[in-house]
Amino acid sequence: MGLTLSSYYQWLNPFNSNLSVEEEEKAMLTYYRKRKRGSKIGEILKYYTRRTKRGCARQKEEIVPSSCNKRGREEGDGDSVKEERAVKKERTIAPCSSPRASFLSPHSTSNCYDMDLWTEVAKHMDGRELLMLSFTNRWFKRLISEDYIWKYACLRDMGIPAPCPVSFPWKEIYASSFDGSHSFCFRQQDKHMDWMRIGSFYLDSPFVLLTETLSLPRRLPRPGSDVKRSIELTGTCSLTNARTGIWIADLQLVRCPVCNLETCEGTMQVLDTRHVELFLEEDYLDETWKYQEIGSNRIPVPAAAAVGGIFDLPNLSSPSTAKILNPKSWIGPPTDWQPKAKIGSHAVAVNTNLQPNDGIFVRYQVMKDNNGKVVSIRISQQLI
Repeated sequence: MGLTLSSYYQWLNPFNSNLSVEEEEKAMLTYYRKRKRGSKIGEILKYYTRRTKRGCARQKEEIVPSSCNKRGREEGDGDSVKEERAVKKERTIAPCSSPRASFLSPHSTSNCYDMDLWTEVAKHMDGRELLMLSFTNRWFKRLISEDYIWKYACLRDMGIPAPCPVSFPWKEIYASSFDGSHSFCFRQQDKHMDWMRIGSFYLDSPFVLLTETLSLPRRLPRPGSDVKRSIELTGTCSLTNARTGIWIADLQLVRCPVCNLETCEGTMQVLDTRHVELFLEEDYLDETWKYQEIGSNRIPVPAAAAVGGIFDLPNLSSPSTAKILNPKSWIGPPTDWQPKAKIGSHAVAVNTNLQPNDGIFVRYQVMKDNNGKVVSIRISQQLI
């Protein structure tokens, strides 16, 4: 006959009469793990192993008393130490059940990439910041590559309120306008000394007035009249074929163009204006388009100032142009010899008070495209 569970207790108790039932179970498990005799004993071991596991599961729910030492158990409690070790052995790896952060949820993630939101944010960034944002990831690269983003940046930074049609992407126009380049970067670099960006203005019409004085004559030259004769008589002239749109104005300081002597201290002031798309034209970059002199004026008497102005004729009476034609408000006192510039929505002018001199020589130059449209205008002054 096999050994039953009740007969096993009767056999075990005489040798362990002072042990409790739980201690007897532990002693039996320890003994028969060393000596696995017979199949019936193996079944008994499996039974008590399952029973021990159930006891460990109940112990996990118990709270550790606050009077425990640093290891979380009372000193001298050997049985509790053994039980806790048994519990640790039975613990298994389980996934974390902590709640997901709200800002990582799919709904909030989609809000982080809201196109309308980031379009509004981009309106407050300059070109450098827009490029840095486009390097973040592919989504921002697609957003920043949109042409309307750069169109808004161009019109904002140039101070042009009205949009205008262009032939090149606005991103390229922005880069050519704010990368620090000017017309003397491409030609006559050896003559260039210094420059200053004045700003941008807008030509609504192809009719432009060029002048070397801010005191305009009562009778302005008619469009289409003889340009050279008008310059010699009144110091002003009218153009009828300027390209409309945004124009950029710079003030250039170059060396004397008459001689090539290194010791010559002669300088020339140039009011240099150009259409905003000029630096993107291939015919300009390969020097197919060249400057042409349309007239000059030699003033053999001492001049108080070197002045140059470009005005959009239909907007000559606008408030912004009227401020430019009031030189006392911005040219400074006669002893102030620093160049001054004033720009409006449809006009630009420069003024430099001069020291005692023998006169001044003024030149007018224009550059035309293949269609005969004027894309650049220069008014230069040089002391005699």
